[in-house]
Amino acid sequence: MVIGLTGGMGTGKSSVASLLVERGAVLVDADALAHEVMAPGGPAYGPVIERFGQGIVDGRGVIDRRALADVVFADPVARRDLEALVHPPVLGAIDRRLAAEAATDHVVVVVVPLLVEAGWDRADTVVVVDASEEVAVRRLVENRGMAEDDVRRRLAAQADRATRLAHADHVITNDGSLDDLRRQVDALWEALLGSGDAQGGSSDPERNQNAGPAASAPRPPLDRRGDGPR
Repeated sequence: MVIGLTGGMGTGKSSVASLLVERGAVLVDADALAHEVMAPGGPAYGPVIERFGQGIVDGRGVIDRRALADVVFADPVARRDLEALVHPPVLGAIDRRLAAEAATDHVVVVVVPLLVEAGWDRADTVVVVDASEEVAVRRLVENRGMAEDDVRRRLAAQADRATRLAHADHVITNDGSLDDLRRQVDALWEALLGSGDAQGGSSDPERNQNAGPAASAPRPPLDRRGDGPR
């Protein structure tokens, strides 16, 4: 089974992914793969520098992702150019990982922050981690030291909450405590695999109210731009 895990900035995708790994899932992280493909020697390293210039390269010869983000989040054309350079090799890396896992019975969780925006459709089920904008902004300001204006600008460049939730098979709401998050992940694990198969799962029916099908209506088709995930 392949779980596509997504959510806006500051919603806690990494926390949910870690909890799924604790329960036995294999992690594939699109953002980590983006780091790899833009690292020195990676397939996107030269093309990204050629497009955006030496100003995004630090003293060690490494692409400074914060400097790059300052450029692309201020310019939609630049952002699309970056996606066109980075998404294809990331998509290829994800496909190779999924191919390697295809002969196993592993649950693979693929964290794709822009799953909806990119139209990534290789998942058996889509899980959206959701949080209110104010909670997400506070986390990013307090935990990452980002400026509030910068956070809100980046959030505005992503799919809005309603659009993202409309594509969800399951929703985890991460506005509360870690214990609450664990309960929801337990319920999700059971919902996907069954209480007899899920490591760390629970048979408590109340938990299954916290995570489950997001809506009875069918999911609308993704916006297939063909430029892969990020």
